[in-house]
Amino acid sequence: MSTDLHSDTARHIGGESAHRSFFGGTVSRTRIIGLGAAFFAMLLLTPLFGIWGLTIGLVGGLTVFFLTQRTHRGSILDRRTKRVRWRSRVKTGTDAFEPFDVAEWDQREQAAAHAKGRAEKRATARALTAMRGNPDGADGMGWLQCGPNEPGIAWHAPLGEQPYLSVTFSATGQVSGSESSAKLRRAAEAFGMFLASRATPMNLVGDVQMTTRVLPADSAMQEFWVLSALDPDAPAEAVASYETVLRLNSEDAMVQRHYFTISWPLTPAFHDTAAKYGAGRDGWRLLMRQEIASALRGLTEARVGQVEALTARRLTAVLLHQQNPSRPIDHVKGVDPARVGIRSHDEYSAHVVDDADPVMGNPVQWWHRTAAIRSENMAMGARRQLWALDLLTGSDIRFIRTLSFHLHLVPKGEAKAATAKDVTRDNADTLDDVQKGRVQNDETAANLSAAKVRARDLAHGSAHHGGTWIGYVTITERDRDALMRASRALEETCATGLGIERLEWQDSYQAAASGTTWPIGRGLTPGRVSVGSRFMNALAGKTEREAL
Repeated sequence: MSTDLHSDTARHIGGESAHRSFFGGTVSRTRIIGLGAAFFAMLLLTPLFGIWGLTIGLVGGLTVFFLTQRTHRGSILDRRTKRVRWRSRVKTGTDAFEPFDVAEWDQREQAAAHAKGRAEKRATARALTAMRGNPDGADGMGWLQCGPNEPGIAWHAPLGEQPYLSVTFSATGQVSGSESSAKLRRAAEAFGMFLASRATPMNLVGDVQMTTRVLPADSAMQEFWVLSALDPDAPAEAVASYETVLRLNSEDAMVQRHYFTISWPLTPAFHDTAAKYGAGRDGWRLLMRQEIASALRGLTEARVGQVEALTARRLTAVLLHQQNPSRPIDHVKGVDPARVGIRSHDEYSAHVVDDADPVMGNPVQWWHRTAAIRSENMAMGARRQLWALDLLTGSDIRFIRTLSFHLHLVPKGEAKAATAKDVTRDNADTLDDVQKGRVQNDETAANLSAAKVRARDLAHGSAHHGGTWIGYVTITERDRDALMRASRALEETCATGLGIERLEWQDSYQAAASGTTWPIGRGLTPGRVSVGSRFMNALAGKTEREAL
């Protein structure tokens, strides 16, 4: 996670999809389970039915193999799963969202109670399901601290996942105008040191999300300055000339807004540490006050620009803006932190938001589509800190977009043990190919190269730690056709400029996928901890009760 002060800042990204399985390679868990079931079925059926039992097992194994074979459009099983999921969402009504309202809910409950006939009952059930407290992208989100003039601490309890707290910080960015390569290198090294300091086993931080919002320029601040500083005797021609300059500079111009979201999982270690600060939620808040101050210092030292912790209202304003870009991103008037969602519905490949322009009052509609960026879909190679620049400033993509990367921090010992197993397994596979006279598997060679790079980074005495990552990008347009064109333009830019061979569009659940680019820490599921790591963590205990 960190780099030596005089080392090259290039890092090898891409190629590997996961740690090696027990059977070698990076075979999906679904395929392993399916092939195992086919094998055991063959063992059981062959003694009973002879050749027919053997045939059933072989046919089952081949079926599993072809259903789980990865292609540039995903596997057959993946596509089938998406279609089934979409039909289920449409049937149950989870493809639509309306913010919860008590009076409207009571009316819908009464309508459901008096509904007659299958069609009417289904319609009223869909109407009830559509009304929820939070949109799918922020399911289970509440607040531990949401007062004015204090950092907003979001409390997340998403279904089926570990609860966590998150705080979002805004930053002006590492680069401002033309910067020297030496300054960029120092900034990258400083941010790596920040991540490494949070990956130690004693630290309570679990994940770090980096979000960049690319949106049209807003000249409101310049216009306000002109109104306050304009000489009443200024010639009309000069005023008109300045207005022309503002219009020309704002036309087709895009600006960036940067956010860092840090997540603290609510683990037993967090609970025990918070108990030393006070009882119940008061102890949580006191602990988080110190954690937020530490994160603020760390981000400042990481040279990401001017850093500020967002209040709950400011974070909610950002979330509302990402759903409805017609709202200014800093527009906090009338914002309620308890209402983070806007009325919307899903199509198979889009999250469609219906709202109104807060300034003009006219209805607007925005179409969003989100794709995942995974390591296995990237060409393997050395990349520097500006490798994603084409996605942020590319002249061929003139639409609103949000790029977000999620990092799950892994302590050095755990990462080093997993890397050693990967190198050993890949070396064994390579040696097996050589001994049997087979052509070496290029996937194994690429995985071995990447694993050796990780092994060098995690060598004894280095300051590096481990981590898993995933990226997401959300594009936004006014209508379906524009969104389709933007999708193709994004794929072309990623393939030619970033070495991303395939974008995984999160179709069939685009509303939930939109939340992966909101600065609230959604979108990354930590990998499973090995048995050895769990045993060592158990030996270490939660905290020392006698210590401070």
